[in-house]
Amino acid sequence: MRYNKQTYLLIFLIVIGAEVFSQDLASINFEDDNYEEAYELAYDGKYNSAKKILEENPSITSENLDALFLLASTYSWNGQYDKARSEFNKILSQDKTKRGVWISAIKNELYAKTNSIALGLANKAIIYIENDEELQRLMGLALEGISNIKYAEKGWHNVETNLKSSKASKKQLKSGPKKVSKKIEAPKKEEGKTEEENVEPKNRIGVNNAFTVFNERYDPVIFSSVSFRRQTKIGALIPKINYSNRNGVHGLQYDIDFYPKFLKRFYAYLNYGYSNASIYPSQKFGGDIYMNLPNAIEFSAGGRYLSTTTQTVKAITNSLGYYKGNYYYSLRSFISPREGSLWSISGNLLVRKYLKDAENFMGVSIGMGFSPELQQLIVGDDLLSETVLYVESQRLSIQYQFTTKKSPNIYRANLGVRRQELAFDSNNFFWAISAGMTYQVKF
Repeated sequence: MRYNKQTYLLIFLIVIGAEVFSQDLASINFEDDNYEEAYELAYDGKYNSAKKILEENPSITSENLDALFLLASTYSWNGQYDKARSEFNKILSQDKTKRGVWISAIKNELYAKTNSIALGLANKAIIYIENDEELQRLMGLALEGISNIKYAEKGWHNVETNLKSSKASKKQLKSGPKKVSKKIEAPKKEEGKTEEENVEPKNRIGVNNAFTVFNERYDPVIFSSVSFRRQTKIGALIPKINYSNRNGVHGLQYDIDFYPKFLKRFYAYLNYGYSNASIYPSQKFGGDIYMNLPNAIEFSAGGRYLSTTTQTVKAITNSLGYYKGNYYYSLRSFISPREGSLWSISGNLLVRKYLKDAENFMGVSIGMGFSPELQQLIVGDDLLSETVLYVESQRLSIQYQFTTKKSPNIYRANLGVRRQELAFDSNNFFWAISAGMTYQVKF
């Protein structure tokens, strides 16, 4: 039998068409059906089952951004915030105009309490999606969360504030789903999730060890402390026992900090310390009132009082803090009266960059002049530190605090250098280098 050219062409087109049709049929028959099944399961509250379907069929999410979006959302709903972040990033790296993905990615960070990342995402989102009220609302929540976390970092308590610019309450962030046009929102319920898993531990035990070496005259100084922190309904209470060995003299100091909270924008810091050792003040008092101002600004005012065997030290102190993105800036001053009408003024600047949350940060501190909060170098009647109001001093320190993935416990490392005038030899200075490590256990 002989075939003409038209016959060969027809056979070729039939074979090609069948191959294309079979490929399309295969993809529709499995991938779309699996996605629809996963989608229905997710909105019935069975998002663990939905997640399993998506994970076991990676071809679903390889090209289908909606399926990848659903997988990222199930991770977020299940508390797997790091995995969710990774999947959201995959989508936004391909298409930065997806409003729903930006919103869900920001909410994922708010759920994880990584407010600094949430704020960064919101700032990036408004570049591609302008004048969006929901993005502005989430940005406000992230900024508010950063401010509250900084309060918690200082006093370990939550200050519940509401931004005036927020048109919706925080409850909207965790509202139930609305199945409209397959828009991914929070699920009805979380399978297997208990309330206890979301409760922050109320107790901490901390151990701190540090030492200081000098380039002349003084022997190394050793400092250790043990603290217990208890979060109560009215604020955090932190008793401490401090130990020092300075120039061969041992001593203990009993110390307590209290961070009462009151009203929405105010909290306080109170401190009392007692010791019968010559290397510590016999008594010390301190207090500040902190106020949260608009535009992420914080102001405090208070005082310090130290009593030693030879003199008392009084100081008025105030601070101005500012939060911008992942950064926190704080400038604190001390004003102390001298004999006659003279005053001693000193200051300290702290710059801190927060990483994934308030427990993880890097910081730099620079100070000049008298600071009554530093540990005193006192041997008998010889005052050897900033408690001598006429002594000049310059300080620089760096710190790094972090947690690990497997444990919520906290580690902090400090390293500092100080140039200070000799109390008994004016205009002559010595150098001191300090290093320390702190470990806190949550329970």
